[in-house]
Amino acid sequence: MLKRFMALSASLLLVGGLLAGCGGNNNNNAANNTAGTNGAENTATDSSKPVTINMFTASPEYTDAFNAYIAEYKKVKPNVTINLEIMQADYNTVLKSKIAAGSTPDVFQTTAGGDIDTFAEYSADLTNEPLAAAMTDAVRSNMSSTDGKVLGLPVKGNLFVLMYNKKLLADAGITEVPKTTAEMDDAITKLEAKGITPFANAYKEWWVWKHIFQHFVDAAATDAGTDAKTLVADFIAGKTTFADHPVLKDNFFTFIDTTVKHGTDKPLERDSNAEVSDFALGKTAFMTGKGAWDEEAIKKITPDFDLGIAGYPVSDKAEQSQIITGADQALRINKDSAVAAETIEFFNWLYTSEYGKSWFSTVAKVIPPIKDAPMPDLQMPKEMEEILKTEKSGDLSVNYSLDTFHQKFGELMQAYIGGSKTKDQAIDEIQKAWIQFGSAQ
Repeated sequence: MLKRFMALSASLLLVGGLLAGCGGNNNNNAANNTAGTNGAENTATDSSKPVTINMFTASPEYTDAFNAYIAEYKKVKPNVTINLEIMQADYNTVLKSKIAAGSTPDVFQTTAGGDIDTFAEYSADLTNEPLAAAMTDAVRSNMSSTDGKVLGLPVKGNLFVLMYNKKLLADAGITEVPKTTAEMDDAITKLEAKGITPFANAYKEWWVWKHIFQHFVDAAATDAGTDAKTLVADFIAGKTTFADHPVLKDNFFTFIDTTVKHGTDKPLERDSNAEVSDFALGKTAFMTGKGAWDEEAIKKITPDFDLGIAGYPVSDKAEQSQIITGADQALRINKDSAVAAETIEFFNWLYTSEYGKSWFSTVAKVIPPIKDAPMPDLQMPKEMEEILKTEKSGDLSVNYSLDTFHQKFGELMQAYIGGSKTKDQAIDEIQKAWIQFGSAQ
């Protein structure tokens, strides 16, 4: 297993940057929770022994929320000290170095999906833990390896959508958010007639591209009469190409061309913060490549911003315009940690206690990844609930490839809109990258 991981080290090093781009037991019961079978011993922990848990994450947006639950747990377990280390730009490179040096943190963060298997040999098996039972079915699937073991736990559920400014669409006389490519073309015409820039983009970031692309992957899978997981596996195996899927070969690139032509200036110089600012200040009607994590930042800039969410118009079929939900980030518990049992006990507490249930919605203000927890008092999760009453969520297809592929994909798309690669060159290299970096297997 170690040889397999080290063989992946070169590709893991490519991932620098964002990982992007969350029935309770009482406290006495938590003290009796046992560790997973793949690591810590199956015994209750000693509440009198001083314990230090080292967490290494790539989610600076949740620093205050993490510190809040660390402080709360100190009241429950005074003997436990949790050290939180957060890094963003070079996180994956540093994590790989720590693992290779034999200093794997007690808790570390990876993407979900394929990377669940990549880091399987370093991760405690949480399958039979209360925290696993507390997860929603979709989230539990996102945290599971190919052999069905729960090897991760999510900070949050997530939501990937095309965001829009309700006021600007109304000002342009657009009464329904566009669901087809033709409807989007019409909306662009109406917006620009009112002097409104249609799109805010953050194409300087490699990770925003995967959030857009997955909507088109889902549509391609539907058109092919299969599911997104199977389609992605076929790309990784070299069994299919973009030429077989017009929604990828044509529609996706046409959409990107449209967002560049009708978007903010210098798209390759606009990062995530700039995009959020452009959108929140009312400079554009739509915001691409982003998700639920942006709402608070938007509302800090413009508190009364009326935010709408929608699927991307990927084709002439309105039903293929879907929002996407699921969990794309995972915390992992080091199975060989000297404090694995205490670490699992801590997360069992977070996932099953009354404090934990409220932490997701009221402190972290994220979509809870667990059952029986309230939604945060935010506009996007509420709209998500309403949409999902009548429509299905799209598949979180970013989870079926590794972020080594997604980063290369983003870089190739940057080269495409920058003019250094043609569409055909970009497609050819994306397909090769999918084969090279596509899977942990």
